[in-house]
Amino acid sequence: MSDYEITTDPARFDVQAIHAFLSSSYWSPGVPRAVVERAIENSLCFGVLLGNAQVGFGRVITDRATLAYLADVYVLEEHRGKGLSKRLLDAVVSHPELQGLRRMLLATRDAHTLYAKYGFTPLAAPERMMEVHRPNVYRQSAA
Repeated sequence: MSDYEITTDPARFDVQAIHAFLSSSYWSPGVPRAVVERAIENSLCFGVLLGNAQVGFGRVITDRATLAYLADVYVLEEHRGKGLSKRLLDAVVSHPELQGLRRMLLATRDAHTLYAKYGFTPLAAPERMMEVHRPNVYRQSAA
């Protein structure tokens, strides 16, 4: 377990590996590499590394003052079951630039139990939240 490291140093991220995972994930199928690069550049990111191998990732979109949105969280299947998602979330919620925020949001299809351990709950007033959701935007832009 001590061989794994969590880093926020973007110079150490393997963007090719991150893109490979995200472009085949349920939440961003077909996302172009340039979009992933821009997202990393404009977010506070957390990489899970085994040596130099990228085995996990998480990204926080934030103003570092009032609001944050946690996105693109993953641990490669062959590295799951080792507590890495918890270590990753520990790093996120304890990061100095994410303290004192009024709200942190995320969307998940199947990891509610994990996120609940970090204080995430269903929306208190979902009727107040709105969205523009274009799930096929990457497929459309490729055409």
